[in-house]
Amino acid sequence: MSALLEANQLTKIYGKEYAVNQLNFVLEEGTATALIGPNGAGKTTTLSMLAGLLKPTQGSISLNGEQRADVRESIGFLPQYPQFFSWLTALEFTEMAAKLSGMETRSAKLEAQKTLEFVGLGEALRKKTGTFSGGMKQRLGLAQAIVHRPKLLLLDEPVSALDPVGRREIMNLLKSLQQNMTILYSTHILNDAEEMTDQLLFLRKGRLVEKGSIGDVRAKYDHPRYRVEFGSAEDAKTFSLAAPWHVAVEGTIGFIDIIQDMPVMSDMLKLLGESGLDIRKAERQTASLEEIFMKVAGQA
Repeated sequence: MSALLEANQLTKIYGKEYAVNQLNFVLEEGTATALIGPNGAGKTTTLSMLAGLLKPTQGSISLNGEQRADVRESIGFLPQYPQFFSWLTALEFTEMAAKLSGMETRSAKLEAQKTLEFVGLGEALRKKTGTFSGGMKQRLGLAQAIVHRPKLLLLDEPVSALDPVGRREIMNLLKSLQQNMTILYSTHILNDAEEMTDQLLFLRKGRLVEKGSIGDVRAKYDHPRYRVEFGSAEDAKTFSLAAPWHVAVEGTIGFIDIIQDMPVMSDMLKLLGESGLDIRKAERQTASLEEIFMKVAGQA
């Protein structure tokens, strides 16, 4: 894979406050990257600079190896709260977005119709956007971002305002887009990031504090352990005193950190079975992406 976009020392300062502070990262072609961080971390500011809506205070952005002021033709952007002209129909609005990206009138109308059908608004082509529900507006926002078939798709919290059904539908659309576009999206719904992401970028107070694939980040921050549920707190305590490893007991639950030379799960189950204790459940646990995020963000 080759680099599609590269951010070098990307910085945005408001007064004396750093909204974004010297970000360095690369987006490879055909990948999906999640920009993760708490509120105020600089996610929206970063996306706005990449989309050309904000001018960086310092640093540079290169697309296909070139620094360009006009990136509309190559980039599609969906803000967190897209705004529409309520008197325009979905087709008129999407066609306008296509023309703004440089399309000729005939091609813009054809692509607008095809794109609206793709995002599930085929039956609402001629309805005015002022009558749209929140889910329909999110679909329309996605349509205007992809109607010109950009190389890079930027999405700011694309599913945060949707119900579970709407979120699933939009996520499925984004997965299908991964075949033809590079995607960078901000999110606080970490299950979504885990589902469709090749790379994670963790922001904290405007700084990039961690990056890498989910596998790499897990390997660095995850500390797997065995979780054993006993029939009573007494059994849990008895096992903790007899086991050859440290067992952290919380009521009827025993936690055993998996370190070098620990037995595999089958051997652990055999040992538990031979203990004569009342064992209700035993499993191997790994940290969730949310737990890893809390560690990276310095809150755990």
